[in-house]
Amino acid sequence: MAREENRGPPADQAGGEQATGPSDMDMMKEKFAKLLLGEDMSGSGKGVPSALALSNAITNLAASVFGEQRKLEPMAPDRKARWKKEVGWLLSVADHIVEFIAKKQVLPNGVEMEVMCTQQRTDLQANVPALRKIDTMLVDYLDNFKDRTDFWYVKRDSATETEKEDSQRGDEKWWIPIVKVPPNGLSPASRAWIQHQKELVNQVLKAAMAINANCLMEMAIPECYLETLPKNGRASLGDALYRIITDVEFDPDDFLSTVELNTEHKILDLKDRIEASVIIWNRKVHNKDGKSAWGSAVSQEKREQFEERAQTLLLIIKHRFPGIPQSALEIAKIQENRDVGFAILESYSRVLESLAFNVMSRIEDVIIADRVASEKAKKDMPPGSAQQAMEAGAEGLDGGMADSRTLLDFMGWTGDPEGKGDDKSPAAPEQAQDDGRLMKLPNIMTNLKNTYMDVLGGHRSPPGRT
Repeated sequence: MAREENRGPPADQAGGEQATGPSDMDMMKEKFAKLLLGEDMSGSGKGVPSALALSNAITNLAASVFGEQRKLEPMAPDRKARWKKEVGWLLSVADHIVEFIAKKQVLPNGVEMEVMCTQQRTDLQANVPALRKIDTMLVDYLDNFKDRTDFWYVKRDSATETEKEDSQRGDEKWWIPIVKVPPNGLSPASRAWIQHQKELVNQVLKAAMAINANCLMEMAIPECYLETLPKNGRASLGDALYRIITDVEFDPDDFLSTVELNTEHKILDLKDRIEASVIIWNRKVHNKDGKSAWGSAVSQEKREQFEERAQTLLLIIKHRFPGIPQSALEIAKIQENRDVGFAILESYSRVLESLAFNVMSRIEDVIIADRVASEKAKKDMPPGSAQQAMEAGAEGLDGGMADSRTLLDFMGWTGDPEGKGDDKSPAAPEQAQDDGRLMKLPNIMTNLKNTYMDVLGGHRSPPGRT
């Protein structure tokens, strides 16, 4: 069939094929040509490395297919088919990334010998299928919102000033349409269903975040980033933050409460400074900055303690603000990475994490609109009927969720091995997250062998990798 297609269409059919666009074979040739050329179409050899070219291809594909999810609605069939087809092309590279393993082989004469065979790299063998399932579940969750009539959207230009104020978004993202719900808010069954969908997407978001974080930790710290670091942790954090993080009684929540985190820029700046201080302290602990520890005012034990505190802060920031852009360290790692397998895992998990976060944001928009409408309705409701409405709401919490599957059910993970936390009621999402069942992440397979401290201590510059 491939040979027949390569011959080209007959003369009388040339115009018809031109009208329908390029074939899948032509599109695949173009994509892999860009990968081989390193995005340098002049062919002069000035392109980016293969790992970065593949990472950019996955990122650009996701941006063109998903964009920013503005509404809770299913993907268009053509966009869904394009995403499934083209991301499959790019992920097919992972099938040919192998490692050698020893296997026993019995010869015809009965002699047993050990031979070296190839198999797909362990981290790719485990995580690529997991990410594909996460991908499928996210698309299915969007399909769940098909033909939903309990909420709808209006354009921001046509909305009244009161509706714009009730959306609680203001001019932050003016292109996102405003959610509208009935005057009395959602019904109890719809409210419970929305909360349950939020929990399901939250599970997928945390799984994608786990794979992405582990992959970034595996990547080497580039020398170009190390050259930009200040000389000590105090210079990186500043005097005020340094005093708090080095205090005898350290509380991460108190630390974050003293910092203004009301904008994305400030959150990212704090993350950059904390990550820089972690690397500085780690290099001083392992004496990798070329300076002697004698005469230092801070002991090795203190530096290790400060480093652990900084890592705790990074973890809290990552989970409290999952949608923030990449830090300077993460960008440097991605740009200088030469491992194609890491590039696939990092970029694929990153775009899925971004999609899951956008879906979560759109669900929260509906929840906020429902809360505002319910509060207005309660103010106008007579005192006697308010209690009746609360009792009626408690009866409809279990409706509409029997057919929903969680990430644990879909992928076969056991999120609660001790059998605790059987309450799956979506009416109390905060309690469901605190019981450890929904917050527990799957056992993600990576090459990670030690802690984040060990990874930082064992870094190598990208040119030294083979």
